[in-house]
Amino acid sequence: MTTTISELPETRTVRLVDHLAGELARAGVTHVFGVGGANIEDLYDAVHRGGTVRGIVAKHEFSAVTMADGYARTTGRLGVVAATSGGGAMNLVPGLAEAYASRVPVLALVGQPPTGQEGHGAFQDSSGKAGSFDAREVFAPVSRFCARVDDADSLPELLPRAVAAAQADPRGPAVLLLPKDIQQARIRVPARDAAPIPGGPATASAARPDTAAVSAVSDALRGAGRVLVIAGEDVAAADARDDLAELARRLGAWVAVTPDAKDVFDNRDPRFAGVAGVMGHANVEDCLRRADLCLLVGTRLPLLARGGLDEALAATDVVCLGPEPPFVAGTALGGNLRDALRAVTSRLPSHPRPCPPHAGPLPTPMPGPLVQAQERTVPHAQAIAAVEAALPQDAHVFVDAGNTGAGAVHLLPAPRHGRFVVAVGMGGMGYTFGAGIGAALATGRRTYVLAGDGAFFMHGMEVHTAVEYDAPVTFVVFNNNAHAMCALREEFLQGGVRSDDLFAPTNLAAGVAAAFPSLEATGALDAAHLRTALLRSNAAGGPAFVAVACDPREIPPFLPFQSFTEAAKSKEGSDERGVVHVG
Repeated sequence: MTTTISELPETRTVRLVDHLAGELARAGVTHVFGVGGANIEDLYDAVHRGGTVRGIVAKHEFSAVTMADGYARTTGRLGVVAATSGGGAMNLVPGLAEAYASRVPVLALVGQPPTGQEGHGAFQDSSGKAGSFDAREVFAPVSRFCARVDDADSLPELLPRAVAAAQADPRGPAVLLLPKDIQQARIRVPARDAAPIPGGPATASAARPDTAAVSAVSDALRGAGRVLVIAGEDVAAADARDDLAELARRLGAWVAVTPDAKDVFDNRDPRFAGVAGVMGHANVEDCLRRADLCLLVGTRLPLLARGGLDEALAATDVVCLGPEPPFVAGTALGGNLRDALRAVTSRLPSHPRPCPPHAGPLPTPMPGPLVQAQERTVPHAQAIAAVEAALPQDAHVFVDAGNTGAGAVHLLPAPRHGRFVVAVGMGGMGYTFGAGIGAALATGRRTYVLAGDGAFFMHGMEVHTAVEYDAPVTFVVFNNNAHAMCALREEFLQGGVRSDDLFAPTNLAAGVAAAFPSLEATGALDAAHLRTALLRSNAAGGPAFVAVACDPREIPPFLPFQSFTEAAKSKEGSDERGVVHVG
């Protein structure tokens, strides 16, 4: 006999949004990030009334998604974003695309017009009726699960499905579309709630590693004299850093990391080979050419991580541990990454092997600026050295796209006990401003945002959000008054720099200081001044802003630019032989 929920003892009637807010709290969610509006205001009311989950109001929905993204990457928990219908909903798409590409578990709760108005000219109608577009068709390609809650009683079934989809491999966003009248509807739920919906990666189901594949991989590793490990972001997502370190210890392996995973292995360990790929170190290619086997751990090795390495990879046996197959040929052991690491490591000798000598992650020599700057500027290397000198070892670091990102990935060691995040899924400029705030509010730790002025002009007004919530974020803006990476591409690829990617000088520190009188804002005059300002921000409790002037003509440690300059020197630039292309 089937028992309906109305027949269950001790049931109570609540608003759907109150039930939803309570379920988020039981799942371990502590913050909901978003921007309000008429068709999501009931959820914000429920969050406020519930008092357990904190509602954070961002300046833009893209940044709200990145706040949820940064929250998820630093805590390992589900990040949640809420937005209203229409333009608010559409502004979520690029942020969800980043979370989809980078495998970050995010739940998006998206308001919709009341169901009775759909197909009748409702404001911001996206039901797919009467010539309106269908929001499900917009969000489905950038989500692991997308559903419209058309019946209030379906939420207790749809919400756990959405959360499970976001946290299962491959992780990513889930989207629930919530019409306003459905949010307000009253539903019957048990007075004593059942077990919590899944709240973290440990609850996600995963197949155990295949025994035969584990044996084959272990045998290959035992038989290899020299091993290069290239570790990726999934090591952090699976909370498998200690397991990676133990595997490297037993193998005596060199360990390189992908650009988005600098923090998964101690950058000061003698085994650390450097960063792989287009923002990386020449030592990684040298180690790869000397290795008998290359072991990929938690990375599929996309183009940014393997640029310049394809020839050496083709000549080396490759083994991959991770839930998804690699982009290069090799033997793959799928399933849960931490389980796979432990299964393989348990079959290796327990005594450590010595690590063969190697050069380590020496910075790549780069040519000076194409033209000497007229104004006073600080070289990127000096500025990043000042950041390194001030950076707390338990801080989180979020690095934005462009020349700033290339320099930081190449030159700045990851903090020993914090995240070092580069959003290379979509590579969207301005990601870091929201993500850094989300991480800081989630963990309470000092968080550094490293970004260029182009990224600041896109989403830098989230500084206001940091001020409003007293988030411990230090914003470091490398201001070269340009979209400098675009300008350099024009120089190398299109016969000269166009003026539209070079901007009139802007005093960002003065502008921010005027806008936010309570914010410590500094225009650093040199590297020493920058370091002093950063140390001062570490000692403070809330946000700080530091701008440093840089030269737009300075060439960053980015392999495509390096290969162009080398080709020009050897007079091969006309046919671009030996040039690495990204984008």
